[in-house]
Amino acid sequence: MKVIAALHGPGSALLDPAFRAEVAATGASRLQVNVDDDAVAGAMRFGPDAPITAMVSVWTDGTPRTLLDVVRRHDPAAHAWSVAEREPLVPPGVPDGERADALANLAFLRRPETMPHPVWLADWLERHTQVAIATQGTFGYVQNPVLEHLTPGGGDVAGIVEELFPMAALTDRHAFYGSGGDEEELQRRFTTLMDSCARFGAADGLDLVPTSRYVFAL
Repeated sequence: MKVIAALHGPGSALLDPAFRAEVAATGASRLQVNVDDDAVAGAMRFGPDAPITAMVSVWTDGTPRTLLDVVRRHDPAAHAWSVAEREPLVPPGVPDGERADALANLAFLRRPETMPHPVWLADWLERHTQVAIATQGTFGYVQNPVLEHLTPGGGDVAGIVEELFPMAALTDRHAFYGSGGDEEELQRRFTTLMDSCARFGAADGLDLVPTSRYVFAL
C-alpha cells in the first residue's frame, strides 16, 4: 500500500532520522519526503486552501491509522490518502537520503462535479499522460489516483501527480517545457498542455507545490 500525506507546516523535521525511525516502526519499507524549501524558492506555487509545504509518501504493509498518528504529531491538520501508484516516466534512482537533482512539482488534482469519476480517471490516465510528457521537459512522472480518503480534510482531492524537471526549469521556461530555445515551439507546447489540462479540470482548482525530493529505504 502507498499512503500520501500533505502537511502545511515546516517540513525540515521530516528529514530527521527520528522521523524515519517512527515511520519504520509502523511497518513501512520505504519513505519519500518532498519539501518546499530554499532550493525551490523561486518556483511557482499556488492552491485554493492552506498552502501545502511538504508531502510524505510511505510504502507499507502496516495499518494507515498507525502511520497517520506519526504524521499528525508533526502536523495535526495533515491530509492523507491511500493511492494507486503509476510511473509512466520512472524517476532516476538517487542514493538513499540524497536530494534528487530536480524541481519536483506536485499537483493535487480535483475532479469537476460534472465529470463522472470513471470518465475523469480515464481521461487523466489514458489521454492526458502522453500529452503532459510530450509537452514538458520532465524526466520523472508519477501518478497517484486516490483510492481512499484517510482524513476528513482533503476529501476533494482525486489524484496527485509528481513531475520532475531539471533545476534550470526554475528560471528557464524552455527548460520547463523542453522546447530547446524555440519560442514558437514553447508556445505550441504550452497551449497544447493547457488545453489538455482544461479537458479534465486540471487547469484550475488545484494545488501546485514545488519541492525538493528525498527517498529513504527503511
